[in-house]
Amino acid sequence: MTSAQTPPKTLRPDDQGQEAFSVQKTSSEDLNPYHIAQHQFDNAVRYIPDLKAGLRDYLKLPDRVITVEFPIETHDGTVRNFVGYRVLHNRARGPGKGGIRYHPDVTVDEVRALASWMTWKCAVVDVPFGGAKGGVVCNPKELTTADVRKITRRFITALGDNIGPHTDIPAPDVNTNQGTMARIFDTYDMMHPGRNNRGVVTGKPVDMGGSFGRREATARGCLCAAQRALAQGLVEGLDSVEGATVVIQGFGNAGSIAAELFAEAGARIIGVSDSRGGIVCTEGVDPSAALEHKRKTKSVVGLAGTKQVTNEELLTIPCDILIPAALENQIRSDNVDSIRARFVVEAANGPTTPSADRILFKRGIPVLPDILA
Repeated sequence: MTSAQTPPKTLRPDDQGQEAFSVQKTSSEDLNPYHIAQHQFDNAVRYIPDLKAGLRDYLKLPDRVITVEFPIETHDGTVRNFVGYRVLHNRARGPGKGGIRYHPDVTVDEVRALASWMTWKCAVVDVPFGGAKGGVVCNPKELTTADVRKITRRFITALGDNIGPHTDIPAPDVNTNQGTMARIFDTYDMMHPGRNNRGVVTGKPVDMGGSFGRREATARGCLCAAQRALAQGLVEGLDSVEGATVVIQGFGNAGSIAAELFAEAGARIIGVSDSRGGIVCTEGVDPSAALEHKRKTKSVVGLAGTKQVTNEELLTIPCDILIPAALENQIRSDNVDSIRARFVVEAANGPTTPSADRILFKRGIPVLPDILA
């Protein structure tokens, strides 16, 4: 079953993707990602007083919101139904561009927000794409590889012509990878024979037409943006990542590769975390050792020579650079006063709420926003 939803006109202001977890949230502020994205937009357009109301609404609201429901037969013989979303926010600059995530907490409002942020990201770096995003409500950790493959194929079949090389181009995100993209391409290609369909996804294997460097692109962009910001004097007394102490929340594709790249650039990684907890070592955590330990044990926790901390405690570790590389709403009004970093570099989407962002600004802690980093 497929339905297109129109949002209300009055709205409140790999090889895995980002590490799929969040710290305990006790904040009373509105943590709805779409409301946050709308609030960010409303704040930004205040600086464009001549923007016409109709154009403002066009830039603010998504072009298309699609909900699909589909069944699969799982490994134990039961039939389960899943819900998926694909939001095309804006394609004024080109085809929609944005990842697909598999996570039990996926909501349509989260996907709307992520699609909005993708529009802004593409515009900031001046690439010819608009913004889009997708997600399926599922927990891959409770499913077999075969189950997840079925979900991918059924989801793409249900989306049909709502994605395509000239319309809307998916990519990897939380709990999806190049293998997922290969199956998306294969499914779409079977549905559209006789065409060159390689452009339907990015992040696919190189031997299928993927790009060299795609796997580390998110983390490398984070490093390059941080280096440029520091070189321009954004943080007093810190003009390079060389010699800086770094804490990274999230050890999926973005976080683990960021750890490697920042370490290669001369930074000292003193803390990292994943969905099971965090580890700290003031002398430095070896990213390669942490990654190998996680490969063997499914977590960085327990790495020799490190101290275990909670995800909440990890955010409070004194450091030069804090890199949230997990999910949204990790730095909020209820924990922002405990942040003791000198510089926040957002590798995740929407990790800092508007209230927390204002508090960090007042404290003199600059934030390199997700739409740039």
